[in-house]
Formats: sequence, C-alpha cells, structure tokens
Amino acid sequence: MARLRSEKRRTPSSRAWLQRQINDPYVARAKREGWRSRAAYKLAEIDDKFHLLKQGMRVVDLGAAPGGWSEFAARRVGTSGRIVALDIIDLKPIAGVEFLKLDFLDRSALEQLKRMLGAKVDVVLSDMAANATGHRQTDHLRIMALAEAAAHFAGEILRPGGSFLCKVLQGGTEAALLSDLKRDFSNVKHVKPPASRADSAELYLLARGFRGTDAES
Repeated sequence: MARLRSEKRRTPSSRAWLQRQINDPYVARAKREGWRSRAAYKLAEIDDKFHLLKQGMRVVDLGAAPGGWSEFAARRVGTSGRIVALDIIDLKPIAGVEFLKLDFLDRSALEQLKRMLGAKVDVVLSDMAANATGHRQTDHLRIMALAEAAAHFAGEILRPGGSFLCKVLQGGTEAALLSDLKRDFSNVKHVKPPASRADSAELYLLARGFRGTDAES
C-alpha cells in the first residue's frame, strides 16, 4: 500500500481521503484511460446495467464539475445527442457538452435551461454532494436536501418516460423522497455500482418511466 509523505501537515480526514485516493484502483484507471474523474465509472457501471443513455438523447447533468458524468454521457449519446451541464463553479470544456454556470436551485436557471433546450429532456443526472461538515447526520440531511431539489428540478424538464439518477446517502430519512419518486415514476430503486466505495454510505436512486403528462418531447 502506498503511503503519504508529510502526513503530519494534514488533518486526519485529509490524510484518510488522500490515502484512499492513492490506493484506489479506479483513480489509477481514470488517469490511465483519460477520464477526468473516477466518478465516470459509477455512471458507466449503472448505464451498462440499466441502459439509461442512448444515441440522440438529451441529458442534463446537475452539479457537473469536475465533469466525469458529463464526459461519459457525451460519449454515450453521441453527436446526435445533447448534454447540458450545470454548476456554480467553472467546468473545463468537454467535447460535446454545453455548460451553464448557474445554481440549479435558482428558478431562473430552470427557465434559462428550458429556453436553451426548447424541449423536454430524456435523462437528468445528479452526482452532487454538499461539502462535508464531518457530522454524519448533518451531512446526510444536506445531501438529501440536494437530492430532493434535484428530483423537483427533474420533474420540471423530463419528458414522459424519462429517467432520473441521483446520489443519496444511507440513513433512513429518504422516505419522503422515495414516496414522491414512486408517485412520479413507474420504477424506482436504489443502486450501488462497484465503483462506489464499499465503505461509503453513498447510494444512487434510479427512477425510470416518468409519468409526466406534458406531450412535449
């Protein structure tokens, strides 16, 4: 196992995170294969199993930076598809991805995206996580609030039959979100791809078959 230099200069949590990065085979693989983050493999494994992304699809990626999911999605939908990434921080350009530097929680972001696309989308993705505080319950509540906001956003822009995929954390307070998704989608399940670290509370909620009534597609 590789070890860190200058460990005394780092906090325990920082040392633990860096140690995992150094010894993580997905991090090494991402560097070797040219992906901008290991997160690309999470979406790849989910998509290989559930076939969310297809040629020609319109996809929105919320909280996209550093862009691993957008980068992978762009390859799957091809030049006939369209990927729009949103984030409040800058995103280095990705071939085939349009970027909007916006806070998706701002209502104007939704309206701008609707004007930009001119049509409903096929898939909404969210791999967002709030900055960790170190307090497990607080961190759980914060990421679930993001997931609930992302689900609401998805409901505004998905076409009937569309799909929504977002990150959540195990912890027992997602009952309300699950209830809402089961009302709005025909199929909802938790998934944990192999690239998601086994010791992490991270899970993904996958909702398919959006029951929207808007005829626009």
